[in-house]
Amino acid sequence: MSNIRAVAKKAGVSIATVSRAFSKPESVSKENLKKVRDAVDAIGYRPNLMARNFRSTKSFAVVVLVPDLSNLFFTKVIRAIQKTAIKHGYSILLGETRDSMELELEYVKLVETRQADGVIQLSPHSEERNVLPKPYITAVAACGASNTPYYSVRMDHIAASRAVMEYLLSLGHRKIACITGLEGNPHSVDRMEGYTSALKSVGIDIDKDFIFEGDFTVESGYSAGEYFSGLENRPTAVFAMNDNMAIGAIKAFKESKLQVPKDISIVGFDDLTLATYLDPALTTIRQPAEEMGKKAMELLLQLLDGREIKQHEYVLKHEFVIRESVSPVKCAYMTSLKQI
Repeated sequence: MSNIRAVAKKAGVSIATVSRAFSKPESVSKENLKKVRDAVDAIGYRPNLMARNFRSTKSFAVVVLVPDLSNLFFTKVIRAIQKTAIKHGYSILLGETRDSMELELEYVKLVETRQADGVIQLSPHSEERNVLPKPYITAVAACGASNTPYYSVRMDHIAASRAVMEYLLSLGHRKIACITGLEGNPHSVDRMEGYTSALKSVGIDIDKDFIFEGDFTVESGYSAGEYFSGLENRPTAVFAMNDNMAIGAIKAFKESKLQVPKDISIVGFDDLTLATYLDPALTTIRQPAEEMGKKAMELLLQLLDGREIKQHEYVLKHEFVIRESVSPVKCAYMTSLKQI
């Protein structure tokens, strides 16, 4: 049977170095860590996780709380978490919560009963509904919001949505509608602040007819698209608070014989892989999903190792990706004139 001694011999390092590479890889030099990993792959050795668990108080598993597994943005974050976890000898347990506090509490109990060591939360923290922070639970927010009362990784959603609005305004759009996310969701609140503050900065009043309450699903985006298509005073551009809703809206626009972006422009948020393949390709905000997941898992590992972390919040940069779903406002007006 291949064992740790065989790995050490193959790698040309000590048994102690191999042991540290499995338990605390951050304490091993990059050169030796690579030697150990290459040796492990070469001889097909796998650590006995069950025996390791009995020798320690750790389960070497973490719980990832996901509000909606059908949302492809969360899939990107989860993959990065899993990749980082596996690299450090951990596994992940997925808990789809559907924004249910009761379900979240059930999954958190896995830590309390030592079936998992910590929690990564993918829903933003809000004062109205929250399960974390919780005494004796090591946790990190991977897609956090401002003022999260525990360790978090996030981006500036106000600045990102304002960037969208400033771009649309720069192209001459003044009748800009918005498809919001879930009511009360901190990300929705921040994106709405970016939307309204940009309009107010150029003296445009908020038109309630141009705001449609969505819930981050394709279906709600489709409903919004139907609604905006039927308005007599139709918007020239739409800001959807995620790509799913933008995709639904585009389908409704096309069914209403509106051409994107000739008749109506649209911008999304997230930059799902699908956004590139839409017709037209979707202009959107790219969230650093992979970086969020990786950083959150690294933070959790540091906390589980008992290391002091002075920085409680990490704000990552977004990217505004300009594609073909937006055009200057004059194109929309020219289309209207031709129809008269």
